[in-house]
Amino acid sequence: MKYKCLIVDDEELARELIESHLSKLNDFELIASCDSALEAHKVVKEHEVDLIFLDIKMPVLKGTEFFKSLTTKPKVIFTTAYREYAVEGFELNATDYLLKPITFSRFFKAVERFIENKKTTIQDNYIYVQSNRKNIKILFDEILYIESIKDYIRIHLEKEKIMIKHGLSTFLEKLDYRFLRVHRSYIVNTTKITAFTKKDVEINDIEITMGESYKNEVIQKLKNS
Repeated sequence: MKYKCLIVDDEELARELIESHLSKLNDFELIASCDSALEAHKVVKEHEVDLIFLDIKMPVLKGTEFFKSLTTKPKVIFTTAYREYAVEGFELNATDYLLKPITFSRFFKAVERFIENKKTTIQDNYIYVQSNRKNIKILFDEILYIESIKDYIRIHLEKEKIMIKHGLSTFLEKLDYRFLRVHRSYIVNTTKITAFTKKDVEINDIEITMGESYKNEVIQKLKNS
């Protein structure tokens, strides 16, 4: 399996350098190289992306703002000439933060970190959640969907429901590739979807409405899955 990559940087030389570094790695495939966040947004909607090499300081839309706007977030390695953006980058759970000019040795170290994180995600097919003073093990395979209710989330499993105090966005980051946010209040396990329309997804006899800001990306990803 090859990891699908996207490069986003308004400087042509910076894009070419990362392309050159990537070409030396057999397990990585470049899907697109974009000179703006707006162009990259179209690519993410139409293609599955595993890793983004993302410049932060760009005209019109900063890289960090672009990344925040994505409903489904690939892993990201921020690239920039400005050290002061490091904190902002890591607050977005970035895999790494590369300062320009980027040497191959430093680039390779960041990519290795991405691979190790991926292996961890693939090996861990469960999560522990705290409910009623217990740490409860939940298998990803048993999750149907997750619902946000104010400061809590309700995890709908095949045989029960578990309510915990947690934010929906931060909980999504703990899940694997199977899970997709379809609404500001819902995450679904895509392997449990039995049907979908232009307005909702269905899991058995349950209909979950897609949010307007999520709809196009969700439909595109489901069609390509």
